[in-house]
Amino acid sequence: MKAIRFHEYGDPTVLRHEEVDEPVAGPGQVRVRVAATTFNSVDGTIRAGLMQGPMPLTLPHVPGLDVAGTIDALGEGVRDLAVGDQVIGFLPFVVDGASAEYVVAPAEILAPAPTAVPLADAAALPLVGLTAWQALFDHAELKPGQRLLISGAGGAVGGYAVQLAKAAGAYVIATGSPRSSRNLAAAGADEIIDHTTTAVAAAVTAPDDVLLNLAPLDPDEFTALAALVRDGGVVVSATVWMPAPADEERGVRAIDMCVRSDVAQLSELVARVDRGELTVDVAERVPLVDLPQVHARAAAGTLAGKIVVLTPTT
Repeated sequence: MKAIRFHEYGDPTVLRHEEVDEPVAGPGQVRVRVAATTFNSVDGTIRAGLMQGPMPLTLPHVPGLDVAGTIDALGEGVRDLAVGDQVIGFLPFVVDGASAEYVVAPAEILAPAPTAVPLADAAALPLVGLTAWQALFDHAELKPGQRLLISGAGGAVGGYAVQLAKAAGAYVIATGSPRSSRNLAAAGADEIIDHTTTAVAAAVTAPDDVLLNLAPLDPDEFTALAALVRDGGVVVSATVWMPAPADEERGVRAIDMCVRSDVAQLSELVARVDRGELTVDVAERVPLVDLPQVHARAAAGTLAGKIVVLTPTT
């Protein structure tokens, strides 16, 4: 089969489009004929070798943490899935991913794919959707009526976070650039702050219950935003290289989160998509062979929105 792999860590030029052996499903696994995977910012961090401590890989490695596709083989002991099922999932960080024609995945991490969007587009849901869900509800414990400030809301996680927070009854203040303002408004943000022209800390007019950070920030700016959180509030950071600032004197909790696979949460996200309550936003669709160019664009800072990576159909 065709796959994208890297044999050593480095810049995007280490990614190779090459012929590799098809994987075989082991006990508790299924093999998925991949319709699409995606690019996530963490893919570039992993490829560059910056996550070798928490995420040790066996090289060569196939990237691609999201998968959408059709099951074509079952491993021993798999009972609740069948050949022909269309599924999506967030794959484990340290195994070969879905930037290939086939991938093997633990059966327990796969959810039925939504039917309201094309199968390939559904690859845009698992990792970022789960990140938004877990940040808001597992970690921030967001409640109706609370004020939520999302820093870096213009990215893929932010789009889901705005939608989910509004559905939960929160008042949402989102920061983004001019190119993301329309999407943030469509997602339901109550206030949108253009961080390219405005000091966010000066633009927030009342204390927040929750600060969710999704973007690189200067440490002083992060501290200034955290100071806007009310006594007893919470700061959640999904940028693992930037620790969330706490304030023990005021009882402000700080949580540095790392997303995990959760099939029940993913199934709930799928259900919301199928009910028309959650929009899957895809900025661009590219063929698998162009994945190295996507990594290069991300490294250059010219990538905007969620990129779905399509595998060959034959």
